[in-house]
Amino acid sequence: MGNKPTIVSKGRYELKFRGTECLNCGHILDISDKYCPNCGQANSIKKLVLKDFWDEFFSSLINYDSKLLKTLAALLLRPGSITKDYIQGKRVTYTNPFRFLLSLAFLYFLLFAYNNSFSELDKAAENLNGNINSSVPVSFDLSSGQLTADSTLIKEQVTKSLQEMDSMGLSDAPATQQIQYLDSLGVFSGRYLENEANKDSIMLADPKKYYEGIRGNSGFGGYAEKMEFFSNMIRFDSLTSFEEAKTKYEIGGGLSTRMAYNSTSSLLRVIKEPGTFLNATLSKLPFVIFFFLPLFTVFIWMVYIRKKYTYTDHLIFSFHNQSLLFILLILSLIIDLLFSTSTMWIFLLIFSVYLYKSMRNFYGQGRIKTILKYFFLNSIFAFLAFFVLLGLLTGSVFTY
Repeated sequence: MGNKPTIVSKGRYELKFRGTECLNCGHILDISDKYCPNCGQANSIKKLVLKDFWDEFFSSLINYDSKLLKTLAALLLRPGSITKDYIQGKRVTYTNPFRFLLSLAFLYFLLFAYNNSFSELDKAAENLNGNINSSVPVSFDLSSGQLTADSTLIKEQVTKSLQEMDSMGLSDAPATQQIQYLDSLGVFSGRYLENEANKDSIMLADPKKYYEGIRGNSGFGGYAEKMEFFSNMIRFDSLTSFEEAKTKYEIGGGLSTRMAYNSTSSLLRVIKEPGTFLNATLSKLPFVIFFFLPLFTVFIWMVYIRKKYTYTDHLIFSFHNQSLLFILLILSLIIDLLFSTSTMWIFLLIFSVYLYKSMRNFYGQGRIKTILKYFFLNSIFAFLAFFVLLGLLTGSVFTY
């Protein structure tokens, strides 16, 4: 039996250290049992010394390296064969396909982030935002009919505008109605810039009153108005949290209002730190792959439904092929980093040929059927990948 060695082991595995009962689970053992058949723990009653600890550590490391080399060799040289071996029970020889793919995904995205200067995007955005923020919101002077952008006169201009509105009997009307009324009088001459400038000025001059005017607005329009309000308050009124907004502007704590604030805050951070945002988003991709591939595997199972493979068999096939893709992309990144070139398209071409061979070898169908299914499944893959990435980017923007 494989559990009973033909030669006497050394160290803490010598026969004189063997027990008749597993120290971990209490299972009854034969003195020739090197490991417990119930839980797998080593059958040894010898106290651990530092030498034993290091011997076992390096033994496990070498064993893993052996599996890793065999897995890499099978993936590179025998497309599709490694999946056949694995689902037929030859699993100790190779690394676990799920853990192997996750390790490769993390390694690839770490190298990708290192090889791309996203930090330069942060610097560019900082310069751009600095130029934009150097100009404060403009206000519209009702008495002169002119736009004013001088920061020292903003408060005075806004105060004067509000006094003019009070003289028209609009002191109790919501801010949005005040603007609509002024526009109907031709004050803004239909020019969008003046309208928006005056609205921002009114918003900053009396945030509580302005928010009261949009509080009851519902739907997408109301949500957008709240986001616009929070955007101005964060940028120009030093607003730092939703709790502060509740106290400072006496706004409600409803779910939609909180979502509007969080979405606005995240969006402004993305604009301010695009490079950091991309790095944070890329760090999520390894986990996204483990949700995406099971979904894509459903289509593989449907295409090969007549084959006597389970869904899990198809999933292992997907994981092995995706692992090979990451290996090729990692090689491409290393070459590009060392020689300042672009080789990704070469390795993608190699993978496209590899994938065809893998489908032929694993599913055992003819060239015509394999080619048709190859193009169909790749089209599905591209379609799903586009929407998954779009969803990831959108979700990341509003939760960053």
